[in-house]
Amino acid sequence: MKQNPSGPAHLILDLSGAVLRLERIVLTCLMTLLVLLILVNVVSRYTGRPIYWIDEASVYCVVWLCFVGASLMTRLRLDFAVSLLTDKLGPKSARLVKLLAGSAVLVFGFSMLAMCWIWLDPIGIARYGFDAKEYAANSFNFLYTEKTQTLEWPTWLLQTILPIFSATLSLHALANLIEDLGLQPRRAHPGLELGNAEAVT
Repeated sequence: MKQNPSGPAHLILDLSGAVLRLERIVLTCLMTLLVLLILVNVVSRYTGRPIYWIDEASVYCVVWLCFVGASLMTRLRLDFAVSLLTDKLGPKSARLVKLLAGSAVLVFGFSMLAMCWIWLDPIGIARYGFDAKEYAANSFNFLYTEKTQTLEWPTWLLQTILPIFSATLSLHALANLIEDLGLQPRRAHPGLELGNAEAVT
């Protein structure tokens, strides 16, 4: 299949690569933050002055770590794969199954994006002038009125990781599919040589 060095497929891979590099930085920051939170928690408990909100902050930090890491692993093709069936198939059949699996990941990402749009309902809350209480009273969607238990942060702010993950997952899945279709050569990712756990799913 002919490869266009400057077409839309090339731009999608460029964008995916830029997001991947950003995800690496975010992961590093989140892991550093998590370690610091745990250390402070241990010290504060040992001294008899525990900081009550650290547990909740650590939980949300792990949640963001998992979603950002899952997106990054998708682009690096380090996601889980079961190759029991495809190991017995010929090259053409295995490639077809691989393309179907990649397409399924892309559909899943787009589906999550659609569900996040319905759930967050940005147009709906905009109609009420971003008045969270008025919006909740009329829509019974209390996302924008809820706060976390100890941090007392807006719940919606922390849960923005879901649409972010949906968007980056979709982008990385599309980039992988472009490479698998032969529209663009497979790219290396300097600084992210984590091994290769890829198997045809």
